[in-house]
Amino acid sequence: MACFLIPMTEAIVTTVAKKVIEKKERKAGVEKVTSEAGFEMEKTPFSKKLGWLNKLLWGGSALLAFEHVWHGEVVPFFPFLTAAADPEEASVMLHEMATVGVSMAVLVTVVWLGMLLVSKMLEKKALKALPATK
Repeated sequence: MACFLIPMTEAIVTTVAKKVIEKKERKAGVEKVTSEAGFEMEKTPFSKKLGWLNKLLWGGSALLAFEHVWHGEVVPFFPFLTAAADPEEASVMLHEMATVGVSMAVLVTVVWLGMLLVSKMLEKKALKALPATK
């Protein structure tokens, strides 16, 4: 009914955080990593990695919102969520948001954390491979 609101809220928060972090990173400059052989490589900025999470959250929220519109659960007039009109339905909606919405947001965030781990491993591997390529 309204489970998409939880990942959408997380997407809003991470979008604001991304903008703040980007501003700080621009002031600090590009972060570089140096290998044992003295080769330098630019590190992927955290704001870019946070952008990956934003894309996952916004994309998933948009698809879920479309699905709810398709099934008539979200309408273009007040109260917008059909379940919000009836107190009994509203409690079911809040329960769905607390269970399904939160679990979806947590799952997307865990997948993103996995992406961060893979990214870090790939950066280390690329840094070790630098002396062999030059």
